[in-house]
Amino acid sequence: MGMPFPGFERRMLILGIDPGSSSTGFGLVRNDGRNLVHVHHAQVSLAAKKTTSQKLARLYAATMEILREFQPEQAAVEGIFYGHNVKSMIVLGQARGAAMVAVANYGLEIAEYPPSVVKQAVVGYGKATKEQVQQMVAVVLNQRKIAGEHAADALAVAICHHHHQQLRHWEAKVKPL
Repeated sequence: MGMPFPGFERRMLILGIDPGSSSTGFGLVRNDGRNLVHVHHAQVSLAAKKTTSQKLARLYAATMEILREFQPEQAAVEGIFYGHNVKSMIVLGQARGAAMVAVANYGLEIAEYPPSVVKQAVVGYGKATKEQVQQMVAVVLNQRKIAGEHAADALAVAICHHHHQQLRHWEAKVKPL
């Protein structure tokens, strides 16, 4: 099925990242000129018994491995949501930092999208549930199911970034009145 993008010629490979303190998702999508295509997704679990620095080193290495293997042209990460648990927000910030440093060291800029923007871009509703996001990601990418909650979220981030890039592409073509 896929999602048509007639006239959108740029065939770029986009890496989406959904960082977490215990598990991080990676998702790669490509615009093939007509459809948004699933390339790869993975979810890396970070061992609970490891120290914070060991977890961050593992996350950095996993991000670099994905970057080297697939060589994406663009990358995007889900932004931090603001909650009441300060410790959780700090740990999430550290995980995001490890992934973002890997992307920067690889030589790419990284776009950031708040969770509500990702949900809006993929589902059409900024307060969609995780299940709704997973279902819509599978539909958009013509997959039966996406294994791993964080991997599905990472694919959603990549889809969101693609939509924003597509919008910028069309805005650049529109001549002001």
